[in-house]
Amino acid sequence: MQWVLAALCLLPPQAEAAAQAPASRAPVIRLASSEWPPYVGKDLSALGASTAVIRAALATAGYQLQVDFFPWRRTIAAAGRDSDFVGYFPEYMSADVAQNCLLSKPIGTGPLGFAERADMPIRWQRLDELSRYTIGVVDGYINTRELDQRVREHQQPVDAAHNDVQNLVKLAAGRVSLAVIDRRVFEYLRRNDPQIRKIASQLRFNSHLLEEKPLFVCFRRDRAGEQARRALNEGLKTIDIAAVMATALR
Repeated sequence: MQWVLAALCLLPPQAEAAAQAPASRAPVIRLASSEWPPYVGKDLSALGASTAVIRAALATAGYQLQVDFFPWRRTIAAAGRDSDFVGYFPEYMSADVAQNCLLSKPIGTGPLGFAERADMPIRWQRLDELSRYTIGVVDGYINTRELDQRVREHQQPVDAAHNDVQNLVKLAAGRVSLAVIDRRVFEYLRRNDPQIRKIASQLRFNSHLLEEKPLFVCFRRDRAGEQARRALNEGLKTIDIAAVMATALR
């Protein structure tokens, strides 16, 4: 990932007043993110399920949340040390992410697997059984540790797309045999994206899941990032994450 998306910062009182309603005095934590419905999206209710979880957790800790949207690679870059943001979401765990980020506690999970063509289902149990197929991935997204390692070692042919929609279009056209995607994202796009709705009958989700992936906020490795992470983690202890996600996903 995918499901690579957000950055956050603590704004001074004058910036806070400009960004929020005058009656509010709660400090603001600002995050960068990228369109990844139903987890995050500027046109979604509550800005998506992951956003709803973060907002609810921060509210219990006395903070407000502001989310700014960018393309995925810009989202990651937005959380740089000199940025107004102090983190991004949602992110998967990887060695590089753990080295570069202060990771929050999980803000939920997402079922990562493969989309496939309905007329060409693929049965598999081990990833090494897929080496004769070309798999569609999204540029900049983390997948699973094993799959990404196989790609790095040139043991698994892949074809990179700019986003999940393009990846699914390539799958339907036969340019790849499988496409890595979160199952909820796949189902959302089949129902709501104009391009994917036209080809929805040609696609299905492979029954063998890659992994149930925890989702995180990646905070900047500095004092502001640590302060924001601490606030979020404290808030996450007080809410029912699964219930908040379920409500937002309805």
